[in-house]
Amino acid sequence: MSVKVVVDSGGDIPSDLIAKHQIEIVPLKIRFGDTEYVDTKELTTDQFWELCKTSKELPQTAAPSSGDFEASFRQAKSDGFDEIVCITLSSDLSATFQAATLAARTFEDELKIEVIDSRLATFAMGNLAIASSVEAAQGSNAEQIAAMVRNRIPSMHAFGALDTLENLRKGGRIGKAAAFFGSLLSFKPIIDVRDGVVEADSKQRTRGKALSYLIEKTVSFGEITDLAIIHANAPDVEDFAKQLKTATGIQQLTVAKIGAVIGTHAGPRTMGITFRTLGKDTR
Repeated sequence: MSVKVVVDSGGDIPSDLIAKHQIEIVPLKIRFGDTEYVDTKELTTDQFWELCKTSKELPQTAAPSSGDFEASFRQAKSDGFDEIVCITLSSDLSATFQAATLAARTFEDELKIEVIDSRLATFAMGNLAIASSVEAAQGSNAEQIAAMVRNRIPSMHAFGALDTLENLRKGGRIGKAAAFFGSLLSFKPIIDVRDGVVEADSKQRTRGKALSYLIEKTVSFGEITDLAIIHANAPDVEDFAKQLKTATGIQQLTVAKIGAVIGTHAGPRTMGITFRTLGKDTR
């Protein structure tokens, strides 16, 4: 029994890890004005951030169609895979879960497909795809992998320090956080992807205080694993990584660039942390 892991491009998985774990990416679409790009295929992460510097308007994102997922599932079957585990962005943030679910129905009689709403975003979701691939390589079937993923979702966390709230507000992804943050002209907002939506966590007066708060927040969870830094072309990521390693005692961590899908809403210079808690939270 062989299982293919499929995930949309909102997982911000570094390219070397995609190759290592043989994960299939179904890309979202990014539009700058009248020009549309297929994320990761026609527009790399670095190209996206370069375009953001010169574009007069914020980019927009669009979920893959059910046909895009169908093509990916069909290719997996053609490649000899018996089952598929497909993990998507939170259904409250994107229509990717709905598109993948619709696509899976067309294979009901020929292919076992587990479609999972991660309730997460960026590398918190990407980490689940990597864990799924590891399980698949060890011989687990799609049902077993899906159970593992659904069990892990509540213990996955993603926090981000934004340089600006403008992208999130204009993109309509801010939810209840808008009332809490207000204009925030002199603050650096901290957000939390919680229960599938973007929520307000705190507001800090400077970037330095915001990044220190992220580290303190991470330490407050007690025993953690799968620690990763996510950033949107943040110039201070190396210094932040050193501070995070010192505070947590964890020397091996993933550094992932925030891509076009999440970057469209988070904005440049965003710095974030994703991790998984072990046992009971000690906050």
